[in-house]
Amino acid sequence: MSTDLWNRRELLFRTGAGFGGLALRALWAGDSVSRGAIESEDRPRVAAPLVPRLPHHAPTARRVIFLFMPGGPSQVDTFDPKPRLTAEDGRPSPKLYLGQQRTLLGSPWNFAKHGDSGLDVSELFPHVAGCVDDLCIIRSMTTDDPNHPGGCLLMHTGERVASRPSTGAWVTYGLGSENQDLPGFIAIGAGPIIEGARQYGSSFLPASYQGTFVSDLAQPLKNLVNTQVSRLEQRRELDALRRLNQLHQAERRDDPRLAARLEAFELAYRMQSAAPEAFAIEGETAATAAMYGLDNPQTANFGKQCLLARRLAERGARFIQLYHTDGGFQPWDQHSNLKSGHEQHSRATDKPIAGLLQDLKQRGLLEDTLVIWGGEFGRTPAREGQADGRDHHPFGFTMWLAGGGVRGGMTYGATDEYGWDAVEDKVHVHDLHATILYLLGLDHEQLTYRFAGRDFRLTDVAGRVIDGILA
Repeated sequence: MSTDLWNRRELLFRTGAGFGGLALRALWAGDSVSRGAIESEDRPRVAAPLVPRLPHHAPTARRVIFLFMPGGPSQVDTFDPKPRLTAEDGRPSPKLYLGQQRTLLGSPWNFAKHGDSGLDVSELFPHVAGCVDDLCIIRSMTTDDPNHPGGCLLMHTGERVASRPSTGAWVTYGLGSENQDLPGFIAIGAGPIIEGARQYGSSFLPASYQGTFVSDLAQPLKNLVNTQVSRLEQRRELDALRRLNQLHQAERRDDPRLAARLEAFELAYRMQSAAPEAFAIEGETAATAAMYGLDNPQTANFGKQCLLARRLAERGARFIQLYHTDGGFQPWDQHSNLKSGHEQHSRATDKPIAGLLQDLKQRGLLEDTLVIWGGEFGRTPAREGQADGRDHHPFGFTMWLAGGGVRGGMTYGATDEYGWDAVEDKVHVHDLHATILYLLGLDHEQLTYRFAGRDFRLTDVAGRVIDGILA
């Protein structure tokens, strides 16, 4: 191809090798690419995919930390007290569940008011209760799927059956990352998660936007450093490999898979310096480690995840997804042994979450970091069979948000007096996604990607911004 026919993408590909490519990326970083459906499977963004990009409007949040509790925490036992449910414990439920009459199950835990806002929090979360003035507790969440696989996919991708890009992938696609030496989207879980990579994948978006999954907290990024050759030799080898790949790519224009592979090589090289420092939590002070519960075996595991989230957030990661998977891939799924199960899992997460909120706040990061807590659905107010447990419940459950432009010290929406149905200011998962994007400066109706002849978006054809929770 003659040089007079090169477009900008061709020029970037042919001159982007090695460190010279980093300078070109910096020049390109000023482009705004979130302008509606300007990209597609035919015209993907293939060069420098994670450079920072302009939002649609002024954001209040720069990054997201999603604290996901797989299995479905019970709303009536955590952040949505129901005195009438407790008073009528053991009576027939006023509604059928799956066509069956069940008996009501009052919460075995007491609630108390906390903070200047006087919000009610269960005794399951004494440390988070101390941060209640920073929380916006949404008590009227609804979802479409009462099963774990579909519920988890809907919460993470906006679609419960088909493969779709995850929220983190959409966010990094729309905004890029503020640190070119670390992945923009990182998912951290201490064990396997239901539906696996589909929860943090990129689906039909270019592969550069999928989450980097970390499961081994003792050695988060294996085989990162090549001990066989020097950094200079690695750089020379990488430059040679890039030139060969560019020759290969010249006949396969705009192949997002090949482009993502090229970028992955470059990112891995840059991460050799940045990643070990970012994941080196042993360098934190003893006071900070204790704040996250690293000095207690019950809280150390999730505490490490939360501390890593803070370290990654302050180093420019755009989206950090934490999975609490202690005791199984959906530990909050208490069909039986509700009391022992929820107590075990709240003990493991309560102090680390409070530590994260406090640490972000004292460092001035909470104001532009959106923190989200919740599961894929809630639990029934009725007892499941004769057991001490609750079934899956998609009709009204609780999640909370903090920081990032959200009003703190408030509740939004309500369920009925038993906790069955959301009856006031219902919030669907699509609405939550639209609001997350809005706080980051993205219009959920404009952030699209054309695939298979259709413009796709995270919220599909639904979703509204929850104006009532905005600061």
